[in-house]
Amino acid sequence: MVSFIQWERRSYRARTSIGKDGNEAVNYRLVNTPSNEPAAIRRILHCDMDCFYAAVHMRDDPTLQGKPVVIGGNPSGRGVVAAASYEARQFGIHSAMPAAQAVRRCPQAVFLKPEFHRYREESQAIFAIFRELTPVVQPASLDEAYLDVSEHLEPWGSATAVAHEIRRRVRAERDLTVSVGVGPNRLIAKIASDFDKPDGLTVVKPHRVQSFLDPLPVRRLHGVGPATEKALGEIGVATISELRGIEMEILRRRFGRHGQGLYNYSRGIDERQVRTDRERKSLGHERTYARDIVSLEEMDDQLDDLSQRVAAGLEKREISARTITVKVRYPDFTTLTRSRSLERPTASAELISRIARELLRLSDAETRNVRLLGVTGSGLSTGDDGPRQLGLF
Repeated sequence: MVSFIQWERRSYRARTSIGKDGNEAVNYRLVNTPSNEPAAIRRILHCDMDCFYAAVHMRDDPTLQGKPVVIGGNPSGRGVVAAASYEARQFGIHSAMPAAQAVRRCPQAVFLKPEFHRYREESQAIFAIFRELTPVVQPASLDEAYLDVSEHLEPWGSATAVAHEIRRRVRAERDLTVSVGVGPNRLIAKIASDFDKPDGLTVVKPHRVQSFLDPLPVRRLHGVGPATEKALGEIGVATISELRGIEMEILRRRFGRHGQGLYNYSRGIDERQVRTDRERKSLGHERTYARDIVSLEEMDDQLDDLSQRVAAGLEKREISARTITVKVRYPDFTTLTRSRSLERPTASAELISRIARELLRLSDAETRNVRLLGVTGSGLSTGDDGPRQLGLF
């Protein structure tokens, strides 16, 4: 399945302008380059594996083909859905749903435990294919990545042809399918990859960006979650076209810095580059319990153990954390976090544990049972040089 939204062989920069009719428009202006250098044409691909975890199991076990497959915890216990095949999704099953709820929706579903070592190995093989076509690959997760092919079109000749080659090789070499979006920036490529799933290819070309975006719901934009979608709905905004009609100052007053992003994204403007140097922003551990924790004393013991694990991870990497965060989840799946930033970063298990205990008491844990606890250190740094993000690899 291939969808095309026409492209021109030019290098564009998005600019907002006011026409003679007083209406606002976004123009994609040719980027100036030195006369002795060819224009740099920005072509971004977003590759998203189709139902990755379930697809790996279904490929390796043909008896699962066509069945509703759910990857996750024990449906008889307190497990959570990690992934679901398209057949399972037809019953409304989705990731993060309690497994017990999933089995009620689809009693005939096949439940499988996650095997992350298999997914990691498969991901490495797939990403090796990506990197053979372009070195500019930014992993977003085990099953998705951004690729910048602007300067790596040969011998295929176009970004669309590169996308076809990726899909062909993933199918031929891994017996899996990948949906690919092609666009002038990460925002558009990401939306496009989800436009025609599964096994789809959607190409959005610069002068058709706005017509592609306008009819879509605002939740398709980067950074628009349920809370932002609800807030936009309160001011009568449901589609990207309607969002584009809101003045920037109104968005800034309502959403702060995020308002600027909403203004730009609704116009298809996204200056984020595809980065090959992924950076780790935090290091943490969390634990879901088979039974609710009732006593504060037991919670403190768990926080001590989690803090020890965080401290050990920091010490192993010879780094420290400036901010400590505690995560608490109650039996009704309500989740909250509490954080504290320190004057100086630390890798001390004793200090992390003490802060974690204090943060826990800022929640309702003293009066409510707890299903999950987590401790995270962020604002990572080495030595006394101040905060520095740690390279993930």
